[in-house]
Amino acid sequence: MKIATAGIGLRAGHVLALFRQMMPEVEFVGYYDPQPTYLEMIGTDTPRFDSVEEMLAQTKPDLFFVGSPNEFHLDQIRAGLESDVPHIFTEKPVVVSIEETMELGRLLAKHGSDRLMVGLVLRYSQHMVDLRAAMAEGVLGQITSLEANEHIGPYHGAFFMRDWRRMVSHSGGFMLEKCCHDLDLYNMITGSRPARVASFGGRRSFLPDHAPASNAENEIFHIKGSVWNSVDDPFHSDGDIIDCQTAILEYETGASMAFHTNLNVPDEHRRFCVMGAMGMAEGDFVRGYLKITRRDGKVYADHDYSKGDRATLGSHYGADHMMVADIIAYLKGAAEALPVSIVDALEAGVAALALDEARSAGRVVGLSETWAEFDSLGLRR
Repeated sequence: MKIATAGIGLRAGHVLALFRQMMPEVEFVGYYDPQPTYLEMIGTDTPRFDSVEEMLAQTKPDLFFVGSPNEFHLDQIRAGLESDVPHIFTEKPVVVSIEETMELGRLLAKHGSDRLMVGLVLRYSQHMVDLRAAMAEGVLGQITSLEANEHIGPYHGAFFMRDWRRMVSHSGGFMLEKCCHDLDLYNMITGSRPARVASFGGRRSFLPDHAPASNAENEIFHIKGSVWNSVDDPFHSDGDIIDCQTAILEYETGASMAFHTNLNVPDEHRRFCVMGAMGMAEGDFVRGYLKITRRDGKVYADHDYSKGDRATLGSHYGADHMMVADIIAYLKGAAEALPVSIVDALEAGVAALALDEARSAGRVVGLSETWAEFDSLGLRR
């Protein structure tokens, strides 16, 4: 299995290292990255190339990994689709605008979407494996409403305010960059997409008035390092992303959701509560539980993922390992499909971008015309 990568930052290095750990026959045949920060994670002897096109032409990889900053994804995915590389993996979010979504959609309509996989890792989590199984048995019934959040600690929020992700032009915005995972899950759970959305938020925590008063406190905001296009001070940065947002979404099925995210929460959590006509499911990725209750009050399942092997697997609540294992099975022909598709990822991205449009414009944004254009590409089978 020959792998070439565009981008070798921390995330790409981590996922690629898992590939080698779980698939010893992996050979890293090339990388393209003007600033290869974590090259040692795949091997400093990996050949370097001056362009993606040159790398793909010379190495002819089995898998092309796109792990570069978001603004470069479209061009690099295009290069992969137009080459003869059989499989492409792109990190989320896939693209940074509605226009790029449609452009990639046209490329997928031309070249096929089966070659492209995406790193929406939470679909692979044990939480979602167990929740999908319960839903398949009809335990929840028709989904009626949801509430969910993603709250990250000050050390992580500061990273976003110092990193290249602080600029909407690079990342597409915080809701897209960080919460596309969550929005994808709730599209999956409702079995539909947002029909209209509204959103409110702004920058409330990472402001000069709230800068740390001591060096000891300041250290908290530099735990997570950044390299490319970064700045040192998250409270005086030039970033234009926001640090808190509240959103409401109405889905095509009629279900509705309230979603809240904040980048400065000392006791992190990533909770969800799904209400159905026949039951409910509540869980927290950070605290590691999932409880499913039938409408008669009987508990269908009460999972504690904070103990045992799953608790020690690390990043993304153990889902990184599960994702790589599933992808390897898929590449080897042992699995027919993956839990999430590139089309799912693009639809989650549209939801995030629409939420930011609603926030900045101060109005409810309807998505019927956007979905009509997207569906006209024929990507859904």
